[in-house]
Amino acid sequence: MIVTLIVVCEVGFWVLLAAGLGLRYLAKMSRTGAAVLLCEPLLEVVLLVVTVLDLRAGADPDWKHGLAAVYIGYTAAFGHYTVRWLDGHARHRLAGGPPPVKPPRFGAARARHEVKLWLRTVAGAGLAAALLQIGVRYVDDPERTASLTSWQGFAGRAVLIHGLIALSYVLWPKKPKGGDEGNVSEAVAGAAVHPVEDRAGR
Repeated sequence: MIVTLIVVCEVGFWVLLAAGLGLRYLAKMSRTGAAVLLCEPLLEVVLLVVTVLDLRAGADPDWKHGLAAVYIGYTAAFGHYTVRWLDGHARHRLAGGPPPVKPPRFGAARARHEVKLWLRTVAGAGLAAALLQIGVRYVDDPERTASLTSWQGFAGRAVLIHGLIALSYVLWPKKPKGGDEGNVSEAVAGAAVHPVEDRAGR
């Protein structure tokens, strides 16, 4: 049931996203579209409530509960970022808005962008680890909660791996190739432009 609900939440995210953007830019119903997009976080709330109820009903914690916690952490950290990114593209293509600002590609600006993305991973992993720890304390049986603690390790490894990737951009900044001299100005300008911050409501 938990896995099925995770799939439903993911599908529901994209359905609500498409509906919200369609209402905003095709139907010209800006407020209604924004209201639909604001319903996105309710999907994570539903998943969290069902997971808690499943444990309260006596279900043994297993990988499905751990996956639910990690999914909630990921969508909380990257949901708003994704929605804003797609909203910018929809505004440009459907409503004649300006092209969305692209993330910087080179130099210190690219390194800062990668670090910001890593901080989102840290936030998502931290939330997932906290939810898992709540589950561990609620069950209060180390033998039954081994799968939950293993997911905490998974979250920690995700932070470490992504951190190493971000660090590589800091230590070895990406530089334009010979045919990309024109992009140098983009890298310089990117230092003064914040990348698309923040999937809306997720």
